[in-house]
Amino acid sequence: MNYIREVLALLFLAFMLILEVPFHFVTWLIGLSSPQKCLEARYRYVQFVLRGIWFFAGGKIKVIGAERIPKDRAVLFVGNHRSIFDIVIAAVNIPMPTGFIAKKELENTPLKLAMDGIRCLFLDRQDPRKGLKTILTAIEYIKEGQSMLIFPEGTRSKKEGELLPFHAGSFKIATKAECPVVPFTIVGSGDLFEDHFPVLKCKDVVIEFGEPIETAGMDRAAQRELPERVKEIIAQTYEKDAALL
Repeated sequence: MNYIREVLALLFLAFMLILEVPFHFVTWLIGLSSPQKCLEARYRYVQFVLRGIWFFAGGKIKVIGAERIPKDRAVLFVGNHRSIFDIVIAAVNIPMPTGFIAKKELENTPLKLAMDGIRCLFLDRQDPRKGLKTILTAIEYIKEGQSMLIFPEGTRSKKEGELLPFHAGSFKIATKAECPVVPFTIVGSGDLFEDHFPVLKCKDVVIEFGEPIETAGMDRAAQRELPERVKEIIAQTYEKDAALL
């Protein structure tokens, strides 16, 4: 049964990626007169696709703190990373169009068209110059009103509940754009797939959005402490929410 759900999820994704080509063209026409409506339409399409994947692949998502997400300004979402499903879990519960900062390997996949459509960026951590360019672009997007999402660990943790070091450079997006940081914590996603690869299991997960952390006017000492501050918030939230599963 698990393999059947995996096949159905992959078939659904393939079908929606085919539909993405004409949809991308239609939204491009819309964008000639209203770039914001184009971005909104593409983000809703991506959310629809990700909800479809979750329908085949997942259980229930318990959402905590969605009301804490600012509705009137762009933010930087920062979360822990355990599973390939983390972006699905986060994206279907973030209401405003949000671009994701992903590893550069995804740039050469069929997902690129859809990711470009919602202004995702691809980060090359092995090339400092390209990495800096990506960070600067993310800062500009936020200043233009586009929220962004990043996993500051840089890669998936191999153990449930264990956080890897947070890269300080990720937080420069927020401090330079002077936007709030919204921590989010995902609990239980490793049990969906990674813990028993290649078997996909139907498991419930929890995502909690924390209180926004304002970075405008933050002094340098507070900026240096920000990565550990956010990591500690996520660690404490994880411990609290793990009891819900």
